[in-house]
Amino acid sequence: MRHQFTAIIERDGGWFIAQCREVAGANGQEKTPEECLEDFDQAINLILEDRDETSVCQPE
Repeated sequence: MRHQFTAIIERDGGWFIAQCREVAGANGQEKTPEECLEDFDQAINLILEDRDETSVCQPE
């Protein structure tokens, strides 16, 4: 399944910071916009993987 999210990238001093309103807690921070988006992509993937694992019903 493919998801699309909106990345909001802001510059803070020498850093670029990415956030996403659709995925709470997802953010990225790096020195270039490209590296920031890569970091951000990894964060979103980790959060979504964790949500998939915790949303599966476990037999008691």
